[in-house]
Amino acid sequence: MNPNRTGTLRDRAHSFPLLGNGRTASRWLTIGNAASPLVLKSGETLLEASLCYETYGRLNHRRDNAILLFHALTGSQHAAGINSAVEGVGDLWTKDCQTGWWDGFIGPGKALDTDKFFIVCANYLGGCYGSTGPTSLNPQTSTSYGPLFPRISFSDIVDSQMKLLDHLGIKTAHATIGSSTGGQLALNFAARYPQRVRIVIPVATGMETTPLQKIQIFEQIYAIETDANFAGGNYYQGERPVSGMAHARIISHKTFIATDTLENRVHPNDHNSVQSLGWYRFNHPLESYMLHQGQKFARRFDANSYLRILDAWSSFNLLADSKANDYGELFSRCRNQRHLIFSIDSDACFHPIEQERLKYQLKQEKVPATLVTVHSEKGHDSFLLEPDLYSPHIRQALEASD
Repeated sequence: MNPNRTGTLRDRAHSFPLLGNGRTASRWLTIGNAASPLVLKSGETLLEASLCYETYGRLNHRRDNAILLFHALTGSQHAAGINSAVEGVGDLWTKDCQTGWWDGFIGPGKALDTDKFFIVCANYLGGCYGSTGPTSLNPQTSTSYGPLFPRISFSDIVDSQMKLLDHLGIKTAHATIGSSTGGQLALNFAARYPQRVRIVIPVATGMETTPLQKIQIFEQIYAIETDANFAGGNYYQGERPVSGMAHARIISHKTFIATDTLENRVHPNDHNSVQSLGWYRFNHPLESYMLHQGQKFARRFDANSYLRILDAWSSFNLLADSKANDYGELFSRCRNQRHLIFSIDSDACFHPIEQERLKYQLKQEKVPATLVTVHSEKGHDSFLLEPDLYSPHIRQALEASD
């Protein structure tokens, strides 16, 4: 479904304007091949590996205006504009994927001003939107990797994107920004490559994967693995594990959207009493809404990719990845950086206490850090839905003189 591709659009220069009418295109970079396989943290290797990415704006002659943007758990490289199809992705690239997930933040005059900055966003290694992952062809078998795709870590994802920065000639990024799990990747980047970024903007994230998150991740994994259609990950020639994926999304979705917002999104007339799950007939529109969200997700994301990324999130360990004994040692390396931390007061996925802890640890090591609390009724997904609440602070942080 998603063979490794070198791409039909090649890098001819470090200038990638939009294609017109707000349209964008994805590109590919080979980061591993038979002569130089990509070695992962687990010790396993990928004989062929590529990253799918998009860029917005122009890289200046000094190559010092780049922003590395990390997408969240099930996002993609497509952060702005319109991209109607990505080669090799097939029907997973649904209508919901075609408008950039941070389109309200990226463009001329926006928070990530493309008249000033060069924004780079890549699909996670192990993902299903163009980068090498379980749906890609395994050169040793000429079939999709499926469950044979190796285990990946957040460090592997960051390291793969460092190869992209190297390819683009970017020695030091002006900033890195990431939301949710993307924020954990931004922190991983900042801690492990402290000299290669000046401004760090983690949004609605934390330094650790909490015990509650680990439980919710396991619930999702269990839901997928116990779907009969999952077939141990060998489902590409048959039915997809739609039920397991929908169940997994229901588990996670309730942490992304605040309860009040959920109720407001559902209209009483949306309730259809004929809908049922066997003997059980829906008695509230929230039920059909959540099922709809789950089934919609199941159509746009690959189950094997989701399991790999969930595993990487569950095993995230910033201290171990950074080879630091404690957070004092870790953040002492980051004193040349400035951090802007966003917290959302209604967030039920990364609770505000997690951002408070991050700010405290940074301040302890005299790392310049500002915490902005966004007051929103939309919960964790506020960072996707309400650019006006974030943009002034992001703009100020990016444009402030060193």
